[in-house]
Amino acid sequence: MLISGSLRAGSVNAAVIATAAGFTASTVYQGLDGLPHFNPDLDRDPLPPPVAALRAAIGAADAILFCTPEYAGGLPGSFKNLLDWTIGGGEMYGKPVAWINASSIAAPTGGADAHESLRKTLTYAGTRIVDDACVRIPIPRQVVEDGALVDPDLRGRIAVAVRRLVDAAKPVNPVNPVNP
Repeated sequence: MLISGSLRAGSVNAAVIATAAGFTASTVYQGLDGLPHFNPDLDRDPLPPPVAALRAAIGAADAILFCTPEYAGGLPGSFKNLLDWTIGGGEMYGKPVAWINASSIAAPTGGADAHESLRKTLTYAGTRIVDDACVRIPIPRQVVEDGALVDPDLRGRIAVAVRRLVDAAKPVNPVNPVNP
């Protein structure tokens, strides 16, 4: 499953996710802007339909790749809202996860604060963070065309991160862990 933490039209983060989608059969989550504000009183059956759909998609995913901007020194509110909705259901527990940091070098912290906050929340959710697949790849806007990246080097770096996450999601053969 691939999730962009940005609602911005023409987002570099969404372009990274669209590019990553070309390297895997994973679903791109499209419902960020339709989630209700997190409210613990609503975190029970029947769940709001957008939340039920989010949890079902996460439950069906083998792994999750995130790409989110930093806003005001942390995660964007809408993306944190998505993460808050994932805690109560437990669908992310034990799931391999990673992220790509696409912040430009000009960004004050290069997105590091958002990704430390993301790491904290994903740790709290009990996910299995695949550190080898968590990468910083600054993406200049001029390499985004038609919602995806056109630079072959950047595309290659994203492909490597996706492959690492996909490999981490493969079941291990208990008889021969080296050869699944």
